[in-house]
Amino acid sequence: MVTPHNRNVKEMLRDCGAGPFMVSALFVSALLTGCSNKTTSAPQSSQNIFDDVTTAAGLSYVWEQPKGKSPLTILETIGNGAAFLDFDQDGNLDILLVGDITALYTGDGRGAFRDISVAVGLGTVTGKHLGCGVADIDNDGYPDIYLSGYKTGHLLRNEGGKRFVNASAQSGIPVQPFGTAVTFADIDSDGLPDLYVGNYIRFDATSIQACQRGATLTSCPPGAYDGISGHLYKNLGKGRFADVTSKWNATLRQGKTLGAAFAPLGGTPGRQSLGIANDEVPGELFRHNGSSFKATGQQAGIAYSSVGVPHAGMGLDWGDVNNDGLLDLAMMTFSTETKPIYVSDANGFFTDFAAQLGVAAELNPDVAFGVKWLDIDNDGWLDMLVTNGHTADNIAQTGSGEVYRQPMALLRNVEGTRLTRIRGAALDKPIVGRGLATGDFDNDGGIDALAVDSAGAPVLLHNASKGRGHWLGVKLIGHKSGRDAYGALVVLKSGEKTLTRHHHADGSYLSSSDPRVHFGLGTAINVTELTIHWPSGTKQSVKVDAVDRYITVEEAK
Repeated sequence: MVTPHNRNVKEMLRDCGAGPFMVSALFVSALLTGCSNKTTSAPQSSQNIFDDVTTAAGLSYVWEQPKGKSPLTILETIGNGAAFLDFDQDGNLDILLVGDITALYTGDGRGAFRDISVAVGLGTVTGKHLGCGVADIDNDGYPDIYLSGYKTGHLLRNEGGKRFVNASAQSGIPVQPFGTAVTFADIDSDGLPDLYVGNYIRFDATSIQACQRGATLTSCPPGAYDGISGHLYKNLGKGRFADVTSKWNATLRQGKTLGAAFAPLGGTPGRQSLGIANDEVPGELFRHNGSSFKATGQQAGIAYSSVGVPHAGMGLDWGDVNNDGLLDLAMMTFSTETKPIYVSDANGFFTDFAAQLGVAAELNPDVAFGVKWLDIDNDGWLDMLVTNGHTADNIAQTGSGEVYRQPMALLRNVEGTRLTRIRGAALDKPIVGRGLATGDFDNDGGIDALAVDSAGAPVLLHNASKGRGHWLGVKLIGHKSGRDAYGALVVLKSGEKTLTRHHHADGSYLSSSDPRVHFGLGTAINVTELTIHWPSGTKQSVKVDAVDRYITVEEAK
């Protein structure tokens, strides 16, 4: 069992009120229940970490919910995703906003964005789109897009950074009944990214539309509906895919997926495992065993909460919270539920450390959707950013004390021992938070963010934190691994510090992020070793001559 930052167990038990002779008696209860007798919340501070630059950047998009109608249905409040991607490969991040009308804004690398949706062919792509995934499906150097949605689904092939072509009809990927989370990974090591699309519930005009909560009629919980399994599609090349869900043992018995992300668990990039967050049914971890997946969610410890009930799982993200070289899993959930931080041990088991890290006290009151690990101040420790917003538009009328619009949450990582909340005007603005993407849109080494307000405009947050540390950004280009090289592990050593990050764009809620690997270095100005463990199995070390810049590393041919 691993404690965050290898924290001394006696110190943890002392914090729970244990005396020096109580260690053996309290060991299990303190580590697994998270000091349930200790209710003080993590300290908070107010700093100008982010500036809201949405208007100044030129983003004029708005997500609109049905006007004059209440309560809204579960379909009308599920929300949407967004993405940072470099559409034209000019080195500057662009922005994709997903909805009934999907828009692309090109970025100039200095914080300004311009709507080019019609010019690149998105004007004709219609449907109730919800989420997105980004990957170079044909290894031509330009990122392609899959849009998930309700009774829809579109594969958009990028033609040389000039326009998108709707390749759905020829792709072999059928329309999904209620497509949600999208993630890509090369599951069979053939150099082509394969696709997983989550599905949610069976819902149509004949389904129950509203449910009673006390004296108030409001939206129904997911338990009122049957779930649908997601689907795994093998990339056959030339823009075609084949359904291999059954062959790879990736069928979910109860479905209701809202979050999905691949990760190279066990330090083996050639075997990508798939973490799945399901809504009020057990979560799942499909471990890659060489030729198929094995469902290990319950065995691994992520299927249920610490009190033995399924999570109302929303978004999730993989990241090394305690810098022990093992990837941990953050999963967002409904109000009053713990938002688990599943810390991995060397045997592949996970333990929820939300209480010990201070997350439970800070996040439990809200309905959390998007989540991303990011090093906000470049100190070498991954912080956590979360979008919040209730699912019932008229929740305030129920007398529960909850509200529809809720503030975002930024939790700073204190050397793997605590996650403390940082307040600020841009973060405290109440939104109906859903999708969340992260990326450095002005290439200054500070990670920025893009959030979805499901009942309003996007929220573009520029990293304005003072005194950030040194940093290094790494763009990977695979050859045998496939150009994206998603799932590669990158290990950086600087003096006595060793940091492990994985190369990915997935995670969060219905969104896709800047895939470049970002390292915060603190006061260090030298990198003594940088090693890439490629999905192909190749291990490659490169020399880093200077920091505070982005470098590109190509897989050795």
